[in-house]
Amino acid sequence: MRIAIAGAGNVGRSIAGELLDHGHEVMILEQNLAQMRAQLVPGARWVLADACEMSALEDARLETYDVMVTATGDDKANLVAAFLAKTEFAITRVVARVNRAENEWLFTPAWGVDVAVSKPRLLAALVEEAVSVGDVVRLMTLRRGQANLVEITLRPDTSFAGTAVRDVSLPRDTTLVAIVRGPRVITPSPDEPLEPSDELMFLCAPEFEDALHEALS
Repeated sequence: MRIAIAGAGNVGRSIAGELLDHGHEVMILEQNLAQMRAQLVPGARWVLADACEMSALEDARLETYDVMVTATGDDKANLVAAFLAKTEFAITRVVARVNRAENEWLFTPAWGVDVAVSKPRLLAALVEEAVSVGDVVRLMTLRRGQANLVEITLRPDTSFAGTAVRDVSLPRDTTLVAIVRGPRVITPSPDEPLEPSDELMFLCAPEFEDALHEALS
């Protein structure tokens, strides 16, 4: 997959490194010459350009990329870059970083944003995950709100202990995608037995989250 990242700060470079490790082709757009430190992410294509400028994005051939990540420290720049990527270059997937929580309401499909990543939201989700046993915790919204990545931790005294995944009755449009068990991340097979305190990760349509909670409570 070809992925463009606007912003070569710590966040942008970290994302680029992870994506390169997973075999993706990455371009980093950065307007500040002092931040152009290609030696830190040598596998990426580095472009000195303002991601908020149409001509710069045209020169970088943004239309040939599959995903745009706007990861600068400026919410205005992230929104403008996201909007241009979606409306002018028809990028299939636009992911935008939200720096200030009070601006989160702006990061919507109307501004070309498919997925908004907010540090406060992620931290809140992690806190909820740490303290909420038996409750459904929403970790991320996908496909413009059509699906959510949610987590539910089984209680230590759960009645599902020893139950195979195939025997757990789940709501419609709900798929178990991973089981976190201590330090292990398990890809669930139909015969995998559940254990107390398992953290279960689901992709779930929003309207079935309550039914998921009832099914596993």
